[in-house]
Amino acid sequence: MNPVIKNIYDRKSVRKFLDKQIPKEDIIQLIEAGIEAPSGHNTQSVRYTVVRKKDLINHMSDVAKIHMKASQIDWISKYGMSERYHVLHHAPTVIIVSVKDDAYSPVEDCSAAIENILLAATSLNIGSLWVELIKYYFIDPKAITTLNIKEGYKPQYAICLGYENTER
Repeated sequence: MNPVIKNIYDRKSVRKFLDKQIPKEDIIQLIEAGIEAPSGHNTQSVRYTVVRKKDLINHMSDVAKIHMKASQIDWISKYGMSERYHVLHHAPTVIIVSVKDDAYSPVEDCSAAIENILLAATSLNIGSLWVELIKYYFIDPKAITTLNIKEGYKPQYAICLGYENTER
């Protein structure tokens, strides 16, 4: 089978990670894969913020869950109230994907970049997960400053990265 097609078939969402950091060189490769994604009118509107500090990752989850509790969507509020649920699944590395405020096609640009990163992670035997619920963290007015998001950009999604914990 064609190796690119096989990599697409092999990609899966990982929600259980080992407590082991992935090498910086691999993170750089993943971001470079995201940069190579197409964007509307080649605007290259996507930016990446890498978070590797466990305390900050836990803080992001905790704050997101506070806002999730108030959701009118039943399953989201239940996750927000759950003691066991961690929005970022205790991943050792999280990439926040942000997009320019005036991007021509913000959702599409982010989606293409994220898919490139997810596929590149699979090719490096790194588990990955695209997390949209992180938007509840971005409700916090301090989130942009805490993450040092560049002015003129809005954070949209998170990508959780790490080595898969296959123990059940």
